[in-house]
Amino acid sequence: MVDIAYFSLIVSLALSGYAVVISLLGARLKREEMIKSGERAVLSVFVLLTFASIALFHAFLSRNFQLEYVASYSDRSLPTIYTISAFWAGNPGSMLLWAWLLSIFSAIVIYQNRRKNRELIPYILSILMTTSVFFLAMIIFTANPFKQLNFIPPDGRGLNPMLENPGMYLHPPTLYLGYVGFAIPFAFAMAALITGKTGEVWIRTTRKWTIFAWFFLAVGNMVGAWWAYYTLGWGGHWAWDPVENASFMPWLTGSAFLHSVMIQEKKRMLKTWNMVLIIITFILTLLGTFITRSGVIQSVHSFSQAGIGPFFLGFMGFVLVGSLTLLAFRLNKLQSKGELESLVSRESTFLFNNLILVGLAFAVLWGTVFPFISEAVKGTKITVGPPFFNQVATPLFLILLLLMGICPLIAWRKATPSNLRRNFIYPLVAAIAGAILAYIGGIRLILVLITVLLMIFVTTTIVLEFYRGTKARHRMANENYFKAFFTLIWRNKRRYGGYIIHAGVVLLFLATIGEGYKTEKIVNLKKGESVQIRQYNLKFENLSTFPTASKQVAAANLTVSNSGHLKSITARKEWYPKQEQNWTRVAVSSTLKEDLYIIFSEFSEKGDNATFKIIINPLMIWFWIGGYVMAFGTVIVMWPDRREKLRLATGYTRR
Repeated sequence: MVDIAYFSLIVSLALSGYAVVISLLGARLKREEMIKSGERAVLSVFVLLTFASIALFHAFLSRNFQLEYVASYSDRSLPTIYTISAFWAGNPGSMLLWAWLLSIFSAIVIYQNRRKNRELIPYILSILMTTSVFFLAMIIFTANPFKQLNFIPPDGRGLNPMLENPGMYLHPPTLYLGYVGFAIPFAFAMAALITGKTGEVWIRTTRKWTIFAWFFLAVGNMVGAWWAYYTLGWGGHWAWDPVENASFMPWLTGSAFLHSVMIQEKKRMLKTWNMVLIIITFILTLLGTFITRSGVIQSVHSFSQAGIGPFFLGFMGFVLVGSLTLLAFRLNKLQSKGELESLVSRESTFLFNNLILVGLAFAVLWGTVFPFISEAVKGTKITVGPPFFNQVATPLFLILLLLMGICPLIAWRKATPSNLRRNFIYPLVAAIAGAILAYIGGIRLILVLITVLLMIFVTTTIVLEFYRGTKARHRMANENYFKAFFTLIWRNKRRYGGYIIHAGVVLLFLATIGEGYKTEKIVNLKKGESVQIRQYNLKFENLSTFPTASKQVAAANLTVSNSGHLKSITARKEWYPKQEQNWTRVAVSSTLKEDLYIIFSEFSEKGDNATFKIIINPLMIWFWIGGYVMAFGTVIVMWPDRREKLRLATGYTRR
């Protein structure tokens, strides 16, 4: 089965190349049978890569340690769920996952467009299969998951202890769904440039794909942040680690693209800008894979593979030069049919939003790659840490928050003074009143006060939008307010789902306020000794050590007293002999108000004393709640809409 699986990779590479050539020839010669042949080749690639992926899953589950990849990332004691997720624990499996997902999405594109966009399809498939050729070549020649050892070891080396976490079977697949998902709108955009059909059809056709990719990148980032918080002991919302940044950058530019295409759909503006945005976003998804897998940039959760870096850089260069050349060639087809009539309009707020998001992405990119550039040029690596990112990103994030509140309040085309007075009065009064109350309540940090003011401003705007829409529907449809509220959302999923996403973003900002009031303390406690940190009294009860099948565990048991309420909590240190690696498992006690976060650092040989780092993180749980709210809003936006399908089928778009 292993040999057949490897052979299927070789055949997939050949078929991918064939699909590129025959699709382009079919488009050039206007031969539908050639185009159909290319489609069949793509579907065959999907079948073959599905077989190869199933074969790799089977190798892990059957403990086939003759495969070097299986022996390197699993062992007999590894639980089944982590044995399955070991598929993407290293470079060979991750590359196969990328190629497999791309083949699945390509097959879906063929099915969705079997009766439409026929002029675009051969070019779309050739672009997708060119990407497939790259990844399959990388798999076969540099990262073969089916490479066999010349002996069969009795057991494997096991999984990195850091990866034995629920995040392992959620974070990489969701990120890759986002990364690969953006290949679809990119392929449609390039096909539109090649054919000269640069109108709104490609945008409307790929809107759900774009939201799908954006959604999974958001989920992947959120799960990654949760994983780092509970496993790595970083003790915060975001550590600006290079691999975190790698997936954050395309999410930022993808967010800009989602907002910008609304202007093109409504006003036929920003055609060139939207092309640039989708090119940048796709390049950043490739860069994210490169950063994670090449080992060029060091990160606690990157996975290096010698030799793949130059190939990745070469492919990214090829995609960038090729796409920009196409863009330059079709600039005359990308002239806007509308124009920005006023700076005080909803169009202008969308444009400012775009500029801030792209500026943020560039700042994160510069801070991420600068150490590598410095080392390559000067021979010394300069570390760029969280202070740089926080200093640059904080004002930009606050401007974004402000724009989130302003945008719904301003009319399209040009806002009149009366419109501005009527729409802004309530949010402004609520925001100023809230900031004053926060100051009276003891908040003195300027950044926190500004954030509170902007959060209240945005929240009031969102509430007003729901209230006004519900009230209007109540009057027009004679529905009770409860029914009018839910019908309003259901009939305007894109608009009100977007407001729910914005509400989730506000909750993320609420959580970040807590950073200004964070408390940290490092203590060494003897058995039975206590320490007081704010309202918490922590008593070190005892230390227990015990072995498991794969590790040696030291568990520090503590009793936490908070206003008379007692709670037992356990922090652990683990030693993994196979990997010769220590790992810390933090203990976290969460409430809506704050997290008590305990890192077990060291302990004596006798176990009679131990060192702990204790952190109190105010409002931390709202970060995760905000993520859930954003996900809920995105599901509403993506929910199938019969009227939208009709508009897509007829080519009609509302102006």
